[in-house]
Amino acid sequence: MDGQNFSRNLFLFLFLCNVCIYCTTTEVCSNIILPGSKGDPGEVGAEGEEGRMGKTGPPGQRGLAGEYGEKGEMGKIGKMGPCGMRGDKGQEGMNGHPGLKGKPGTTCDCGKYRKVVGQMDINISKLKNAVKFLKNVVLGIRETENMFYLLVTEARRYQESLLNCKLRGGSLAMPRTAKTNTLLADYIREADLAHVFIGLQAGVTEVGYTFVDGNPFLNTTVWSLQSPRSGKGNCVQLSSTGAWSQVDCGATQYYICEFVKNKNT
Repeated sequence: MDGQNFSRNLFLFLFLCNVCIYCTTTEVCSNIILPGSKGDPGEVGAEGEEGRMGKTGPPGQRGLAGEYGEKGEMGKIGKMGPCGMRGDKGQEGMNGHPGLKGKPGTTCDCGKYRKVVGQMDINISKLKNAVKFLKNVVLGIRETENMFYLLVTEARRYQESLLNCKLRGGSLAMPRTAKTNTLLADYIREADLAHVFIGLQAGVTEVGYTFVDGNPFLNTTVWSLQSPRSGKGNCVQLSSTGAWSQVDCGATQYYICEFVKNKNT
């Protein structure tokens, strides 16, 4: 009986010793695969496709100025510019050398030339009458030695009539003499009108009445013109009787424009 216990204990002791030896060993089995050694470098691959364009980067710093290039060829001639202002009259030049003596004249029959000249005078007189008829009747224009006058039958306020005369190349009529004032009064009466605007205003300056060109009108007693402080309006109208009177500038009525005569008129 003691011998069996001894054998059993010995077997257990040896079994435990083997288990301890197995547990303390450094070589432990696992499923982990250890990496191998580094291989040789492979061949260079083919060039890939061009990538997408990236965002625009910030502008770079301004570079240095480059060298001047060679002078180019002469360009085409441009359009002619506007004419300049007329210059001052130059100094009178020296007298030229006398000309050669002409050939002796011959006797001619001047009678037929006088007849031609006389006929030309008649034709010129007829032409002047036709032009006068055209201006006075067809166009309705009146004139003096230095001015043309046109009655505009379009009812406008004073400032509008002033601007319209300027657009036509003239200004509101400014009768400065009794002869011109009578001419314009007859012009108004023949058109069956009572009053029209003229180029005169009151209260623009301290002197009283002033023409639209800036010149003052001091003699306020002529043509029944009232004091500029009468309170009836700052604009002036001319009646068919030749009298002047103040009127509200906001009123609408006809007006007379004047135009300075020149060589091209």
